Amino acid sequence: MPTTADYERMLRDADLRVTRPRVAVLDAVHRLPHADTESIIGAARAELGDLSHQAVYDVLRALTSADLVRRIQPSGAVARYESRVGDNHHHVVCRSCGAIADVDCAVGHAPCLTASDPHGFTVDEAEVVYWGVCPACSTARLPQ
Repeated sequence: MPTTADYERMLRDADLRVTRPRVAVLDAVHRLPHADTESIIGAARAELGDLSHQAVYDVLRALTSADLVRRIQPSGAVARYESRVGDNHHHVVCRSCGAIADVDCAVGHAPCLTASDPHGFTVDEAEVVYWGVCPACSTARLPQ
């Protein structure tokens, strides 16, 4: 897990000013993979005390723009944030409880980056979401 000094370096390397809210939000995203905004606000407030919703939204927008965090939003779900950036990974989402896990892209030739007709676009990322039922929810559904 990164330290406060690591977060400060990340912010400086991204040409962002180091502030307590930015460090607290970055820490929350690292500690809470795939967290929604409310969870991040709660974690940042636990660290700093009073912090407005708008301040957290502004920090998340800045961190996302600087590629320090990634925003994902599976269909029908609220936006989530993760610290895993810079690679082309995907997600699996439980239809029952909403749990989210990372799924690495295919090894070798990445078929998910080969569009049948990119219409002149240069494709550099593909977003794939797998849907299913997580192990905990599958076990809960088994007849007794």
